[in-house]
Amino acid sequence: MALVIFDLDNTLLAGDSDYLWGKFLVDQGEVDGEVYESTNRRFYDDYKAGTLDIFAFLKFSLEPLTRISNERLTKLHNQYMNEVIQPLVTSNALSLVDQHRQMGDTLLIITATNHFITAPIAKVFGIENLLATDPEMIEGRYTGNVAGTPCYQDGKVVRLNTWLDEHHQDLNGSRFYSDSHNDLPLLSKVDHPIAVDPDDILRQHAIDNDWKIMNLHHDK
Repeated sequence: MALVIFDLDNTLLAGDSDYLWGKFLVDQGEVDGEVYESTNRRFYDDYKAGTLDIFAFLKFSLEPLTRISNERLTKLHNQYMNEVIQPLVTSNALSLVDQHRQMGDTLLIITATNHFITAPIAKVFGIENLLATDPEMIEGRYTGNVAGTPCYQDGKVVRLNTWLDEHHQDLNGSRFYSDSHNDLPLLSKVDHPIAVDPDDILRQHAIDNDWKIMNLHHDK
């Protein structure tokens, strides 16, 4: 039994929930379509290149939460789960999670995508432990700001270390599944880093360091 950590977007999910939430808001007419989509795509390209300004992105991505009522947000997210997320939950990913669950491992999702988007997705996988970027709420409303450290790049290591202390866990025998070179700081900390359908930078790093590479969603 050990700690098994999963990245979410393009790892457990066969897509990126953060980027797709932005597209969903455009489709639902909740944001200015042309302007929002182009900005959303630019930030996503920055993420893939490893040059994302996480605070600039969060200022952009959390802003709609401040304008839409909580009741409307709940309805939108339910629709988003049914129409966008459920098709991205593959049998391979569910089987991988269940395999570790049957082994008695402690399961944890760690993701840069904010908690509002990801908490219901974690429930689909039956994973109770979730570390995600936390949007600030005051008196029941989103402020558009971030609470604490964004769960991105080195921030994932910071957030995980705090979680380990709080839950009296350690990284002995630990595994981390991820697709992205943005997760190299955390991949380098665990005992068993696993590259899942990796981007080109992570794939080469995994080859150079003899890390396991697995294809969960794509045949290559």
